Amino acid sequence: MTTTQARDLPRWRTDDLYAGLEDGRLSADLAALRDAVSALEATFDRVGVGQGGPAATPETLTGVLGSLNEVLGRVTTLRGFISAFVTTDSRDALAQQKMGELTTLTLGLGPLRSRLTAWLGGQDVEALLAGSDVARAHAHLIRRSVERARYQMTPQEEDLAARLRPSGAGGWAKLHGNVTSQLSGGFRGQTLPVTALRALATDPDEAVRRDAFEAELKVWQGAEVVLAAALNGVKGEEGTLSTRRGFADAVAPSLLTHGIDRETLAAMQGAVERSLPDFRRYFAAKARALGKPKLDWWDLFAPVGRSATEWTYEAGARFVEEQFRAYSERLGDFAARAFRENWIDAGPRDGKRGGAFCMGWQGDESRILMNHDPSLDSVSTLAHELGHGYHNLLKAPRTPLQRETPMTLAETASIFCETIIQNAALERSEGEERLYVLETQLLGHAQVVVDIHSRFLFERAVFEGRAQRDLTPQEINDLMTWAQRETYGDALASTHPYMWAVKPHYYSLSFYNYPYTFGLLFGLGLYAQYQAAKERGEAADFQRRYDELLSDTGLADARTLAAGFGIDLHAPDFWEGSLDVIRGQIAAYEAATG
Repeated sequence: MTTTQARDLPRWRTDDLYAGLEDGRLSADLAALRDAVSALEATFDRVGVGQGGPAATPETLTGVLGSLNEVLGRVTTLRGFISAFVTTDSRDALAQQKMGELTTLTLGLGPLRSRLTAWLGGQDVEALLAGSDVARAHAHLIRRSVERARYQMTPQEEDLAARLRPSGAGGWAKLHGNVTSQLSGGFRGQTLPVTALRALATDPDEAVRRDAFEAELKVWQGAEVVLAAALNGVKGEEGTLSTRRGFADAVAPSLLTHGIDRETLAAMQGAVERSLPDFRRYFAAKARALGKPKLDWWDLFAPVGRSATEWTYEAGARFVEEQFRAYSERLGDFAARAFRENWIDAGPRDGKRGGAFCMGWQGDESRILMNHDPSLDSVSTLAHELGHGYHNLLKAPRTPLQRETPMTLAETASIFCETIIQNAALERSEGEERLYVLETQLLGHAQVVVDIHSRFLFERAVFEGRAQRDLTPQEINDLMTWAQRETYGDALASTHPYMWAVKPHYYSLSFYNYPYTFGLLFGLGLYAQYQAAKERGEAADFQRRYDELLSDTGLADARTLAAGFGIDLHAPDFWEGSLDVIRGQIAAYEAATG
């Protein structure tokens, strides 16, 4: 895609909130947020919210949760607006300044949430629920707080940890984002942003892919000291706090955060490990299609097959809306609204964050960032992020505390919407285009199953190593290569030792990896139920229950919500069933490649 084409792609609307970063109303709302946080702290002090605080009454609970919900609503809108500038231009000094101001203003919320957890964790939960409508409406928060309270440090330690985070792990994460968004490297006589170098991984010419890969590695190598310091900083802080809070290992806190238990993770990952030989068959078939004995890393995203469709952004948007509407009018109307109201910043450009995400905006609105390229994979990304937006739409009637959704369940709607698009593309394809669609599906599945498992193994090993001392860049590279060999096996002739530098997930939420696998396999399982319901003439009933599930993702844990669809997350059979869908695609791919 040329620079001109990227410039012509739509950008998200921000002036519906404020005229710009210099808008006096933004400054006034930031000041109002400061006052609201101070008032919230005063409320907590007056009520005695904290460890050993007095028993909650319906009145005190209503006041505390109502005030907190009000503040969280303000933060969502302000953070969304400022992020809209920070993530699209990391060189925007005013945006960085405003984000720093917001971070400072909200610094007290971390300690207040710790106090709330300790307070709720010490209540007679059943008596509280029996006597308060507000408690019943926030029952999941209260029960989760009881569990979390078991792993809290002293109030003073929790307060200090929360206040130090922006200049500790949060500061390291910010450094990683700012540095990597500005990196560039030389490629055949020109200088390209590292995101553009990575985008060349989809070029049909292997020489281009290889040269871009080698140029990319040089970029990461040049920044390895800074990025290794960032990784050591983040994991050092997280590991220390995990130990101090009494968790059994580094994975345990993530289970609480992601809303699943260890038995669910074990059942899912056991099925994943059993599927790795099947994915290696896909890699072998792709290598044959490319005329190679084995794939190199730079071949993973190489195109196979040929699309008769020119997947421009406009064509992709039309296809997404049409297929969403084929599923339900409500989903189709949602997509049309998102396009009409300019919720999407679509094109890559210098200083813009790579990848894609969806964030809450105001009311039931979202904003979506992506970096479009003319491929079905990019159209799938658009559908994926719109799925997150649809999820936000359905959660909008809930309070901010009720909308808090673990990442495992946060990926359900996105994977479901992506599946709608890919299956529709497969149904209308034949010959080389069918192979192209199968390749798009399996490429994505391999990333979310095989590569994600390598990221899990890597992160767990980093925590173990970092508990002893800082890890050198070479040691981190070696762990990354080891993890890739563990999952890709002998299917690859080469690896990418700097994927730890590429992925921002390592620098934010702990174990920001396996929930994607959960989301994929859970989403595929739900989609299979939809197809069965459609054959029985019960699609409308499924859609109603599915929308209710999305609306309720902050009201119950994953296992409870899954049980409503007859799914036992502890049963290996469920995970194997979803992976069998992928195995069928692999078999079709092998047949198509000969």
